[in-house]
Amino acid sequence: MWFKAEWLTFENYMDSLTQIVLGAAVGEAVLGKKVGNKAMLYGAIAGTIPDLDVFASFFTDTVSALSIHRGFTHSIVFSIFFAPVFGWLVSRYEKFKDFKSWSWLFFWAFVTHPILDAHTTWGTQLFWPMDMRLAFKTIFVIDPLYTLPFLFFLILAMRQKRTSNKRRLYNNFGLLLSSFYLLLTFLFKGIAFKQFEKALQNQHVEYLQLDTRPSPLNTILWSANVEIEDAYLLGNYSFFDSQPISFETYPKRHYLLGNLIKNEKVQRMIAISEGWYTISEKEGVLYFNDLRFGLLSLKPKADNFVFQYKIEVDTIENVKFIEMPKNNRDGKRLLADLWTRLKGN
Repeated sequence: MWFKAEWLTFENYMDSLTQIVLGAAVGEAVLGKKVGNKAMLYGAIAGTIPDLDVFASFFTDTVSALSIHRGFTHSIVFSIFFAPVFGWLVSRYEKFKDFKSWSWLFFWAFVTHPILDAHTTWGTQLFWPMDMRLAFKTIFVIDPLYTLPFLFFLILAMRQKRTSNKRRLYNNFGLLLSSFYLLLTFLFKGIAFKQFEKALQNQHVEYLQLDTRPSPLNTILWSANVEIEDAYLLGNYSFFDSQPISFETYPKRHYLLGNLIKNEKVQRMIAISEGWYTISEKEGVLYFNDLRFGLLSLKPKADNFVFQYKIEVDTIENVKFIEMPKNNRDGKRLLADLWTRLKGN
């Protein structure tokens, strides 16, 4: 997406692949019997179109780009108004001239994209222009268990003749299997939530909020953010754990913002992070740490947050947020740590 770190290239590629597979399968379900593999092709293209909002980062500031991401282009409104536009364009030059059928293909490919994104931590503004981000936080932005079986059955369907019953069977099975897995992640999230809740009760922690999400690439290892009076507790739980859950404490330090708390961009960043943030200070410079995506390390007392923004202040009215770069070493270390932690504590 707009992230500058090289190690995120794989994540972006896999996220795009997931949406391509979903769009292609939806296109096949809508129009495959009439136009064959072209339905998959146009469905795949439609499945990537909502993510073109990432290009906003080239034309605006960091805060605005974050606000725009998964906004209008990920809404039902966008699907309704732009599906006929693309349907009309395709019907103009394709041999199959049914405008209504092409419009339905684009509508379902557009609308299923944000519905899938709604299951991730970032979520989506499916009901734009309502100021509400839908985020179930049940699946990471890339999950091989969702994408790879789905892709396998899509390829099987692609190899069949347009009118073959097997083609529809393979495609429908891929859609059903992936949908079933999404439903299963709600159960996994519920189990993890109960374990975190139990751990906090056993440790006599009085908390204000408890938020859970899956760790990268799987739904076996889960992370929790816990808000207490003046700090946040961060913890992890694997279904293979045999020891009690432990939590690391991160002071909020919101007071470091001082009068900056009144700044419009600061307020927008707080809203984007849904209030899950800490402020840190290094050599007189303030940093905004978005806690929703955790850290780039599972080591105790780590402070390298996945999304950390340097706050550049010219005046109280003129404030800039600059995303801090990450590197390949951080990503490789995190993947190694995740694999070790996933197997249990």
